[in-house]
Amino acid sequence: MRWLKLALDIVIGAVIPIWLLENMTEVWGSVPTYLVAALIPVGYVLIDTFFITRRFNVITSFGAAGALLRGALAFWFVDGALFALKDSAGFVLNLLIFGGSLLIGRPVMRFFLVQALGPDSAEKTQALDDVLGLPTVVKAIVLASVLLAAEAVITGVVNYFLNLGIVVAPFGDGLFVKQGVQVIEFTWIAFTICNFAVFGLGFTLIYRALIAALPEAGPDEKTLRCLS
Repeated sequence: MRWLKLALDIVIGAVIPIWLLENMTEVWGSVPTYLVAALIPVGYVLIDTFFITRRFNVITSFGAAGALLRGALAFWFVDGALFALKDSAGFVLNLLIFGGSLLIGRPVMRFFLVQALGPDSAEKTQALDDVLGLPTVVKAIVLASVLLAAEAVITGVVNYFLNLGIVVAPFGDGLFVKQGVQVIEFTWIAFTICNFAVFGLGFTLIYRALIAALPEAGPDEKTLRCLS
């Protein structure tokens, strides 16, 4: 099921929108094609979250928030620097989430980790909380959150200047769509790989800290099951 979900994410989130922009612009017109291509991934995320999986947690809420932002901004018809800013808004949202969580002392990576490990009882939840509260583990969680905040800044800046330099045609022009596709084809692949790599590095740092901290925590069987 996870591989199917990943395949759907790729096809609906990138392949279909790019195909529409490249092949249907002259048929439907630039603006309608742009809107349909922008809203299909948004609709997919929201339908999956609220009607299919119906799982409301940190991970799904994170995805839904990004989808709602993209959906709202799809109707903001701008070009030039404003379009570059609009296309980078998702990275700003990520920075606010990861950076803001650090500022209030509740790094969001802790919630991602708990969701990923999925303790299914009060005992396991308490055991996991005990380990996550250890100083070395807290430090790793903070570092992982800092890495993701930094990744949001770097990719956001790169995305902004790519759009600023490549998407120079006025909004609604056929050339505007073609230039936008050039950016999407590069950024979707490059930034997705980058995001997966940073998330993977963050989880690896936390997992290593968890394993190293187990003797300190004096783990019992239920603690080990939380981490397996």
